[in-house]
Amino acid sequence: MEIITNIQKQLLAEIADLHATPKGAYNIRANSKLAARNTTENIDIQTKEDKPGIDIRIKSGTKGEDVHIPVVISDTGIKEVVYNDFFIGNDCDVTIVAGCGIDNCGAHDSQHDGVHRFFVGKNSHVKYVEKHYGSGEGTGKRILNPVTEVYQEEGSTVEMEMVQIKGVDSTVRTTKAELDKDATLLVRERLMTHGEQRAESVYVTELNGEGSSADVISRSVAKDNSYQKFDSRIVGNAKCNGHTECDAIIMGDANILAVPQLEANNIDAALIHEAAIGKIAGEQLIKLMTLGLSEQEAEEQIINGFLK
Repeated sequence: MEIITNIQKQLLAEIADLHATPKGAYNIRANSKLAARNTTENIDIQTKEDKPGIDIRIKSGTKGEDVHIPVVISDTGIKEVVYNDFFIGNDCDVTIVAGCGIDNCGAHDSQHDGVHRFFVGKNSHVKYVEKHYGSGEGTGKRILNPVTEVYQEEGSTVEMEMVQIKGVDSTVRTTKAELDKDATLLVRERLMTHGEQRAESVYVTELNGEGSSADVISRSVAKDNSYQKFDSRIVGNAKCNGHTECDAIIMGDANILAVPQLEANNIDAALIHEAAIGKIAGEQLIKLMTLGLSEQEAEEQIINGFLK
């Protein structure tokens, strides 16, 4: 197994809030190798035999347990694709914490592409937290391209917290979800880019079952010369409710493209989209500056509050 270095420990703290060995089930991957793993009576983790990645199986009725599956890269030039499948039984209530941190101090690009598939059983509740983070003073890029597929059975709920605040040079985040009867999907994306960074978020949500619903919301800040694209499509194939929203702050010479899409294939599909892009209001800055903050400090306060 790979020995976890101090730099990797710092990355784990950033992406998974891990300051020590987590309780419960976990699988920690460092520089393309297994660094640590633990299973429990209700949660089993096995290495795939046909390709890089793991299978996580959660027994029906499992409640109050967590699974941590973070990935950290601290060597320059590593490029990997990992496939992780989650099989969640019926009547579960679990939290899954993923994410990837890359520290690149070299001249070669480092890249992690994670493909996660979730098969969520009837009446189960899953909270999924995915955080991405980059650091290091090298000229090599930090590249992350996550793909997430969610398949929800009747009555299930999935809450997704997708966060990228610092240090990732390039990312294409692709999420696809298919919902059965009375299933619910809640997505909260928080994203910030700066410098020459590029970030694309693509969501395709298919509401196939009667009574299914989705709420996909992105909040983002684009600084300097960075570029962002938010592309969210909700497809209503039954009596359902869908809402997607992009709320973005633009700064400097950044560029933001919002592409909300709705497709109704049923007369009882109720779908809504919203998009707003704008700069920080001058009166907000002035108000904070009258309290003794500099303009930069005032901007940081506004951005931190916006991205909470």
